[in-house]
Amino acid sequence: MEAALQIASILVSVLLVVLILLQVKGGGLGSLFGGEAGGGIARTRRGLEKTLFQITIVMAGLFLGISLLAVIAFG
Repeated sequence: MEAALQIASILVSVLLVVLILLQVKGGGLGSLFGGEAGGGIARTRRGLEKTLFQITIVMAGLFLGISLLAVIAFG
C-alpha cells in the first residue's frame, strides 16, 4: 500500500508540473513573478485554457489528498 501511494504521488506530481507549465504563456519573466503581461486588461479563460485550468485544480486536490492519506496511514 505504501509503494502504491508513493507511485501515485510521483505520477500526480509530474502531471501537475506539466499542466502548470502548459498554462504559462510567453509573457516573459515579469509575468512569472507577478507582473502584468496584459497591461492591466482582465481576460477570461475559454476553451482548452479553461479545461486545462480546471484539470490543474483537480490534480492539485488529488495530490493533496494522496499526501494527507500517506501521512495519516504511514506517518
